[in-house]
This record gives sequence, structure tokens and C-alpha cells, in this order.
Amino acid sequence: MLFEFDSDQRLWQKTVRDVTAKECAPTLIRSIVDDGADPGPLWKTYVDLGWTELTDTETTVELAIVLEELGRSTDPTPYLATMTQFAPLATGFVDPAMAGAAVYSGVTAHRDEEGWILDGTAHQVLDGDRAAQFAVVTDAGTFVVPSDRVTATRSPIFDPVLHLAEVSFVGVRVEDERRIAADLEPARHLALTGIALTTVGACQRILDMVLGHVRERQQFGVPIGSFQAVKHKAVDMHVAIERARALGYYAALTIAENDPRRRVAASMAKAAAGECQSVVFRNGLQLFGAMGFTWENDLQFALKRARAGEHLLGGAAEHRALIAEEYRATHL
Repeated sequence: MLFEFDSDQRLWQKTVRDVTAKECAPTLIRSIVDDGADPGPLWKTYVDLGWTELTDTETTVELAIVLEELGRSTDPTPYLATMTQFAPLATGFVDPAMAGAAVYSGVTAHRDEEGWILDGTAHQVLDGDRAAQFAVVTDAGTFVVPSDRVTATRSPIFDPVLHLAEVSFVGVRVEDERRIAADLEPARHLALTGIALTTVGACQRILDMVLGHVRERQQFGVPIGSFQAVKHKAVDMHVAIERARALGYYAALTIAENDPRRRVAASMAKAAAGECQSVVFRNGLQLFGAMGFTWENDLQFALKRARAGEHLLGGAAEHRALIAEEYRATHL
């Protein structure tokens, strides 16, 4: 198992970074938040570039590279939900041009003489308000449901660019051919790894902004970045990011190679990303000083995306407990 990017992956990373720097610039994020601009053209860019076709297991590392860069750019599209939550569950129903979302709980299924009926309400569904299709996990199997059969309402949250929704299924009829035997465990691994690397990207954006600030901001006639205390905090941020990034790509590699360690690796990546955002959030906000608290400062978007990543699909403490449980089960 290789732990460094090869030449093609390095070129892919540079290409993705160049595209996001141009197409998903901070000015776009600001215009979406302040003026209600439409992120639809950005989603079409991803589709046209083929980024929504990275659904094969063998391309997991390449997908991970895209996810980190989109986290760094505070991506406003439904890419994360579509590629890491919907696509792994909805094999055979994925359309590269259409957004999707996953419903993991809150919905039940029962059968009558005419087919399947879904009932229930799912909360905090990532991009549930703008998905064209839903992969709905129930005890009776996974169902792929078109969005025109459900009611989705966006929920207000602290990240103004992230979409979470409440999705209501009231007597939704689903045909037999839309019931699939999805493999939930690998799908969960990819979902966790995707959120972990998105969080890492957001943390890297915070560090980049902080380093730019401490090089320019002066006190006593010198940049504050020359102070030892500032250096220590920046180094702590860097070390936390590198650790989380390494575990994130390790998890992506285990998925790509169908390695049996992928279950623990995904939880390790998610736990490390959560711990990383805690350090980076705290130090990044402090090093920016009062400016970091202002609405005009774009630091807020990266901070909020990083913190959101901790809360989605379980926090660091929950995944540390899962890792400990897995270790006890295999070593005791």
C-alpha cells in the first residue's frame, strides 16, 4: 500500500486546486451568502469536468483529493452528499448530472398488495432540499426515491453555505425495481472518509489564512508571526492537519484496495479530523484576534465548515469509542 501520491495523482491534485481557485473563489461564497447567488453553474462545472463520475472504488483516492480541495474552498454544491453518501448506496441509479442525498434513519417500509410504502421523517439530511434522488435506508432494504415524491425543507444552521434538510415521507409508494440490496458497511466507510477529508480541507484553509494574517499584522514594529507563542500555535495547527490528512488518505486507500482495515481506518480518519478542527478552530480564531469575529472576514466560512464536519455522522469521541471497541473485539 503506497502512502504517497504518484505523478498522476499530484497532477490531478494541482488540476483540481487550480479549478477550485478559479471557479469556487471566496467571492463566490460571499455572493451566495450575502446576495443569494446560485451555485448551480459551479455544479455544472464539476459535471462537465467529469468529477461526478468518480464512483468506482478504484478511484477513491482521486475522489478524496477532490473532496479535500472542495473543503478548502467551502464548496457550496451538493457534491459531498452526492458522491460519498448517495452514490455508494444507489448503485445503478446514479446519474452524473443529478444531485443525490442519503437518508440513514427515520423512515420505515412496509409492503401491501401494490408494492412498497415508505413512511417517516428524516432529520438533518445533507443536501436533502436540493437532491434529485434519495437513497433511503430501511430495515426492508434501500430504496431509491425521486425527490418529487417527498417533502424537503431546509433547516437553518450555523454554516450558511451548508444545506441540511428535514425530509418527510408520507405514504410514499416505491416500485420493486427501486428497492436494492445496498452494501451499507462500505458505503458508511466512504461517507465517513469523505467528511473527514472535507474537514481537513477546511482546516487547511484556516491555517492558510492565519499564516497570511500573522505575516502582515504587526505589533511593536514586527510581524506577530515572529513571536514564539504565535509560532507554537501555528505549528500545533499544522501538525493536527497533517495527522488528520494522513489518516484520511489512509482510509481512502483501504477503501480503494478493499482492505479489511477500512472499517477502523474510516473511524480513525473521522476522529482525527474532529480533533484537528478543535485545535485549528481554537488557535485560528485566537491568532486572527478581533478580526476573526467579524462578518466581513471570510475566515468564518472555513471555521463553520470545519465545525460542521465534526458534527456530521458522529464526532471524534464517538469514533474513538468505536475504535476502542473494535480493538477489544480483535485483541482481547
